[in-house]
Amino acid sequence: MRIIAGSLRGRHIKGAGLDWGVRPISGRIKQSLFDIISGLVPGARLLDLFAGTGAVGIEALSRGAAFVFFVDLERHCTELVARNLAAAGFVDRGKVHFGNALSDLSWVPFRSGTSQYDLIFMGPPYKDEQKRPLSYSTPALARVAEAGLLAPKGWAMCQHHVKEDVKAPVGWVMVRREKYGDTHLDFFRHVAAQEAQAPATDGQAG
Repeated sequence: MRIIAGSLRGRHIKGAGLDWGVRPISGRIKQSLFDIISGLVPGARLLDLFAGTGAVGIEALSRGAAFVFFVDLERHCTELVARNLAAAGFVDRGKVHFGNALSDLSWVPFRSGTSQYDLIFMGPPYKDEQKRPLSYSTPALARVAEAGLLAPKGWAMCQHHVKEDVKAPVGWVMVRREKYGDTHLDFFRHVAAQEAQAPATDGQAG
């Protein structure tokens, strides 16, 4: 997988094994995501849940994010993210932790040293090992909201299958949706911040 822009533009990071059940973010979706949030990344604190290979968080670090906290429930993924961080030279600006994004996340500030995040990205798996559809997005968003991890003016982004019914947590609102084949990319904010417009992009909002 290739880093698209920033200090490590063109650098490749290691991908997941074919038998890991990890669905990495596609280059097209990652490009669109960062086109939309490009002005928000420099200096930002980003929480990367269901981190997988760490592709989103490492892309953010390459583009000037101040800090990224990576969380995944699979040991082989957290180990891979740690190796990718080290290879990229970002060990001083990133931390990796084994954890379940569907459970209580009140431990995140203690483990990461960061109480709230300017940007939160989550790309939960679409299907289980038996190819049955999963619906992790709404509960994961709820856990983030319950733990108060999104900064007052922050943005939360969720990549999910188009057939998954995703609902905003209480006090949040979905402000944008993009569609890419079988994938939706949703953008959320606190209700109090909903008047702020998303950065301009050439993509089509749903």
